[in-house]
Amino acid sequence: MASGYGYNGGRSRCYPFWQEFHKCYALADKPEECVLQRDDYLECLHHSKEILRTKTIQDEQFKQKEKRAKEAAASKKKADSASASNVPRLNVVEDKAKASA
Repeated sequence: MASGYGYNGGRSRCYPFWQEFHKCYALADKPEECVLQRDDYLECLHHSKEILRTKTIQDEQFKQKEKRAKEAAASKKKADSASASNVPRLNVVEDKAKASA
């Protein structure tokens, strides 16, 4: 642990976590009893869980965006093939409209 002071004086952002870990470690019979406090302190220092969670969210957003793009391309292809079909050219649609009028 460094001095415990932040860049602008005062306590650093992780100093309370360090104090909690240090207190537990000093009073514990086995170091394994302080795993949670250690993990909290290391997370405060390195943000490893936060970074992993953010990366997971970004990956999922990317997957969903690709899926939406594929679905849009498929629906566009389906619409293009429907517009290029022979149904309007055979006057099937127009005859039904005239018959119902």
